[in-house]
Amino acid sequence: MGKIQLYTAKLSPPGRSVELTAKALGLELEIHPINLIAGDHLKPEFVKMNPQHTIPLIVDTDGTVVYDSHAIIIYLVSKYGKDDSLYPQDVATRAKINAALHFDSGVLFARLRFYLEPILYYGSPDTPQDKIDYLYKAYQLLNDTLADEYIVGNRMTLADLSCIASIASYHAIFPIDAAKYPKLASWVQRLEKLPYYEGTNQEGAEELAAIYREKLAQNQAGKN
Repeated sequence: MGKIQLYTAKLSPPGRSVELTAKALGLELEIHPINLIAGDHLKPEFVKMNPQHTIPLIVDTDGTVVYDSHAIIIYLVSKYGKDDSLYPQDVATRAKINAALHFDSGVLFARLRFYLEPILYYGSPDTPQDKIDYLYKAYQLLNDTLADEYIVGNRMTLADLSCIASIASYHAIFPIDAAKYPKLASWVQRLEKLPYYEGTNQEGAEELAAIYREKLAQNQAGKN
């Protein structure tokens, strides 16, 4: 049996959430690196698979194509999970996980993207304070959400694997103040203990932060 094909980039938080989920499920993926800065996601062969030209994207062994990280991780757990621990069947629990996935796409990743995109892709030399403030407000929102060890109760679920990919990217650029966001800082430390965390998530978050700093310096130097 072949492997599931994953089109992604290490610097992509949504892509890393898929890799984290695969690791949690014990799935082996065949990775196809997509260079976003070079525009690989805009090439005709990729757009044919995903007209929205976003990553991550998977092609399952039966040819099924799924894109959007949140759709992908639900698909992987539903099809390949040995149990339902990451995405429980209980309706109320699942609703809470779904809410967290929407929070990631609508708040966490969206705010990070709108801050980084002008710098990474359009040569902006600016770091707008209002956008930075929105990032910190997202820290506060998630900190206030964490009533237990994990986002939904005291067991890791897809909610954590999705949100930590975005939060790790925030944290690599704007470090979390543990005194101000204690529950958030503890949650991050808890997930950092996963045996596959460093190579699957941390390295990519640091790569994104390094590219951000390099591009920002280039953009600001070009402005002068």
